[in-house]
Amino acid sequence: MRASVIWVLATLVLTKSVRSQQADARPLPVQTPLGTRVDSIVRQVLQSTGVPSASVAVVQDGRLAYTQAYGAAQLAPMVPARPDMRYSIGSISKQFAAAAILLLQQDGKLSLDDPVSRFLPDVTRAREVTIRQLLSHTSGYQDYWPQDYVPPFMLDSIGAAGILNGWAKKPLDFEPGTQWQYSNTNYVMAGLIVERVSGMPFVEFLRTRILAPLGMQSVVNIDLGRLPQSDPTGYMQYALGPLRPAPKEGKGWLFAAGELAMTAADLAKWDIALMNRSLLTPASYQELETETLLKSGAGTGYGLGVNVGMDGERRLISHGGEVSGFTATNLVYPDDHAAVIVLVNQDAVNATGIIARGVGGVLFTSEDANTSSRTDRARAIFEGLQHGTIDRSLFTANANAYFSGQAVADFAASLGPLGAPQAFLQVAQQLRGGMVLRVYRVTFAERSLRVWTFELPDAKLEQYQVASN
Repeated sequence: MRASVIWVLATLVLTKSVRSQQADARPLPVQTPLGTRVDSIVRQVLQSTGVPSASVAVVQDGRLAYTQAYGAAQLAPMVPARPDMRYSIGSISKQFAAAAILLLQQDGKLSLDDPVSRFLPDVTRAREVTIRQLLSHTSGYQDYWPQDYVPPFMLDSIGAAGILNGWAKKPLDFEPGTQWQYSNTNYVMAGLIVERVSGMPFVEFLRTRILAPLGMQSVVNIDLGRLPQSDPTGYMQYALGPLRPAPKEGKGWLFAAGELAMTAADLAKWDIALMNRSLLTPASYQELETETLLKSGAGTGYGLGVNVGMDGERRLISHGGEVSGFTATNLVYPDDHAAVIVLVNQDAVNATGIIARGVGGVLFTSEDANTSSRTDRARAIFEGLQHGTIDRSLFTANANAYFSGQAVADFAASLGPLGAPQAFLQVAQQLRGGMVLRVYRVTFAERSLRVWTFELPDAKLEQYQVASN
């Protein structure tokens, strides 16, 4: 439920029927170039991070192109992860709550610009805060769960009313519409509004209006208890200690802010509907995906339950998710009809973001046969610099000037003690200034680095730089 907000690097920063979407949602065989590259990325990240397992789905051309699970769903006894297992998606649930509100607006039963007082009259300054501000995190209501662990009081059960009494009746953290601040409290309020307007329990409304129409049959509500033994166990870690089963939040704490669990393939069905604009009206999707502006005119990078922005030249709709024992990342490139979904069974880690960025980095360049050789070359250069050597035939005159004697000495002195990298992974690629920009993540036992290169058409490198990740 806490947001694992996955930002792509700042510098990189045909409608079908629902039935035809489901018919298209058939994974290709694992033995595809895409599958091979995804496998390599995921296995490297699991090895370097120690995360128990990952479930991955990739959408290309508006259909499920690949789905696979890796690692151990349970450690003792060891149970291999499978693609049909459900993982908690945490705050990715919020876009389903936002869609529920938009469906009710389509029904003429409410408006995004209605004051909260119309439905929840007893919360702080309810007449001054709108539903839109709840969904865009610009309301000012204080977040009830900013921690990346489960505080003792959250082991006990609570109801939505209890959360509102504890956090939505405090003074606002800021004037409505003047700041952006992530708050799970906003979505508990949104879930209550859905229930009061529809006359249905929140999850029942989702099943009736969203999940069933999209064929998302795996979805369960983990606000009622742990996932069953047939699904993964969630894990946590104290510093660099051993993995331990994570505690389960008490009933009622997740609600509309983060109570959904599902397979990666089912989340792909939601993404495909978003690309095709097949569940909501085009106007509702436009509301969902439009960046919210503050009263000052400043952008927030957030729509309604989703991050909105650019990944290089591509429009990106994204969100992360985290509840006790699980983290998740969902990247959707709607104009390219592509998406990457990564779910893991450990909390407070960025493995889902690393994998998703890695897959996203190669998703649009799967035809590039040079990617593997370029990664091998970049790694060889890195390891040479660790020892104070450089093959100057690989570089342009400008880059060779950059690699002065002092520069090479500093590279060796600072990088050499790190030892051999555990993983060297391309995570992004795009065109820039007539060159190909490639970004790599280099992982060691206790830290990671970022390497980025500019390559000219003749394959020589105009730039090779290293910095902390």
